[in-house]
Amino acid sequence: LADIAFLLLIFFLVTTTMETDTGLMRKLPPLQDPTQQQDDDQQIHERNILVVKVNKDNMLLVEGEIIQISELRDITKEFILNPNNAEDLPEKEEKNIPFFGTVSVAKQAVISLQNDFGTTYGVYIAVQNELLAARDEVRNNLAMQTWGIPYDDLDEARMAAVDEYYNAPISEAEPKKIGGE
Repeated sequence: LADIAFLLLIFFLVTTTMETDTGLMRKLPPLQDPTQQQDDDQQIHERNILVVKVNKDNMLLVEGEIIQISELRDITKEFILNPNNAEDLPEKEEKNIPFFGTVSVAKQAVISLQNDFGTTYGVYIAVQNELLAARDEVRNNLAMQTWGIPYDDLDEARMAAVDEYYNAPISEAEPKKIGGE
C-alpha cells in the first residue's frame, strides 16, 4: 500500500504543471547609511514631482486631474522633457554629461506613484507600464537622434549618459486609502 501511494505521489508530481510567479523587474536602491544625515538640500520641490494616484475604483488621478490610462504616457513624457521650461514642470539646470557636453536637464524630476489597497493588479501594472514606456521612449528618442542606435543597443557608457540626461526615477509609495469608502 505504501508503494502504491508513493507511485501515485510521483505520478501527480510529474504530471502536474506548476505556475510560475510573475512580477516586476526592479533594481532596488542601495541601503542608505543610517549614520549619514539627510541634507536639507535633498528636499524636492513640488513642481519636480509628478504625482500619480490610482484609487480603489481604478481611476487615475494625475496632478489632481482624473485622466485615462491612455493619456498617462504623453503627460509623463511632457513632465520628463519639459521642452518649454514651464513653471509647473521640473526645474532645469545646466549639467555637463559625457557625449552631450553641457546641456539643460531636469534638476530633480521624480514620478511618484501611489495606489489604493483596492486597486486591481491589472490596472496597477498598466499604470507602471505607461510610466516606464514614457521614460523609455524619451531615452530611446534621444539615443536615436544622437547616435542612430536604439537605447537598448547602446554600450554601457552611452546608456549611462542617456540615463543621466533623462533621469526620472519612479517612486512607489505604500498603498493606502486614496478615495472612496
